[in-house]
Amino acid sequence: MFTALLAALVLWCLLTGSMPAPWPELLGAAGCLLLLFGRHSHGGTLTMDVLSRRSRFLGISAPLKAAGCLILLVLCILSSSPLPPLLLFAVMALLTLLGGIHLHDYLSLLSLPAVFLLLGGLTLLWEYGADPSGVVSIPLGQGFLVLTAAAQKRAGLVMARSVGAVSCLYFLSLSTPVPELLETLRRLKVPETLISLAALIYRYIFILLSTCRRMKDAAESRLGYGSLRQSLLTTGKVYGNLLACSFRKAGACFDAMESRCCDGRVRFLTAHKPLKLSHLLLFGGLIAAMTAAVLLTA
Repeated sequence: MFTALLAALVLWCLLTGSMPAPWPELLGAAGCLLLLFGRHSHGGTLTMDVLSRRSRFLGISAPLKAAGCLILLVLCILSSSPLPPLLLFAVMALLTLLGGIHLHDYLSLLSLPAVFLLLGGLTLLWEYGADPSGVVSIPLGQGFLVLTAAAQKRAGLVMARSVGAVSCLYFLSLSTPVPELLETLRRLKVPETLISLAALIYRYIFILLSTCRRMKDAAESRLGYGSLRQSLLTTGKVYGNLLACSFRKAGACFDAMESRCCDGRVRFLTAHKPLKLSHLLLFGGLIAAMTAAVLLTA
């Protein structure tokens, strides 16, 4: 609910003054409803790695997807107009959905970075000054909170670049399992220590989330969240126990790796995926279209 209301507020701030009276409110309400439809829930065990293994783009070579998404991301950041990044977001989101990801799951995952993006957009939109100039001005203390057309243009460009970049990264992460991404990094001669740490951290993030969820469920079943005071005490005990549990699991993991004569490298069995002409044409077409859009709107 908070993310949806924040999205409605930011959309209104971006569009007010540049569109007739009803449209900013209507578009803000539409954005609110869209994010409400994709509200995030931590109750399930569906992770991005599980979703990526269901994608229809799983058969595309991981280095090709990584290189293509990286080039598109750079082009998105270099754009001087918000139109190419927004078009890129629409295309990459559509490809992700066509890959087999449900709209609700995609919006749920998108709501995570949306909070940081929207809060950052608000700080770019509103300025504090002594004069009540601009599209909207609100008295505050000895001055005014001012919303100017220049701030709207600047915030719109930054937010458009951000959503375009996020869509590229989401397409890559929702169509490429983490072992394939780590194998791509290994081919790029990234230090083995960093790859092993990334694999272990990624694995144990979800283990700790699952453990924390079980602890909260157990505490809730014992009426541990009956009042505000009891909720604070229970939350402190849950996270304190989670910290101790994380140390125990880390020690057990280290002992298990040592007993198997681990040399510090974490290896994954990955299938070889040859480059195909259709895959090259897909990313080549996307890069060519994005390059043309950036040049035409410069």
